[in-house]
Amino acid sequence: MTAAVAVGLIDGKGLSERTFCAVQHEMRFWGREYPHAGYGGMFRRWLHAENPNPYGSFGNGSAMRVSAAGWLFDTLDKTLEMAKVTAEVTHNHPEGIKGAQATAAVIFLARTGHSKPEIKQYVEQTFGYDLNRTCDEIRPAYHHVEACQETVPEAIIAFLESVSFEDALRNAVSLGGDSDTLACITGGMAEAFYGMPQELRDETLKRLPEDIREGYELFRWNIGQR
Repeated sequence: MTAAVAVGLIDGKGLSERTFCAVQHEMRFWGREYPHAGYGGMFRRWLHAENPNPYGSFGNGSAMRVSAAGWLFDTLDKTLEMAKVTAEVTHNHPEGIKGAQATAAVIFLARTGHSKPEIKQYVEQTFGYDLNRTCDEIRPAYHHVEACQETVPEAIIAFLESVSFEDALRNAVSLGGDSDTLACITGGMAEAFYGMPQELRDETLKRLPEDIREGYELFRWNIGQR
């Protein structure tokens, strides 16, 4: 879905209605191409619905797939607008939208040279997330939860506490719960802040099917041309 959203955002050219339709199309196409990717029940039904309407979800999928929005646009306002559109295709609950916007905002701020204290302050003031906890404080009672409001803040904290790309991923996984989603959200932020080690990039790309790699290359070309 990350690749699908990236391609949809590129096709949408920053126009809200066009982007909504493009993201919807790409997500349904790739979701059917790869039907056994651990989707939730409501999302699986949406993939095959005759009329694929948003279903009010505040699940963390909207944040997990949004990272391209943090890279493709030149302003924070446009980044927030497009992140909202990608969420609304399915996750049109205010918390689902907020999770996607917060994730994309952190990525935008990280890649444009803002410090961690500046990022933390922006997220707290804009989205109201509590980022004053530590991973050590979160870890003992944390459990598997699929809501944005109980995943995105934790993913941001895992990034804020990190000292490198790999360390950020280790922090996220160490929290437990929905750890693949946490690591996905945290990883997008960490790459924007630290860069991604080439050996990890190469190893990841080797594991992807050719069509998804092509989507990745299209995205990389577009951010290189911005």
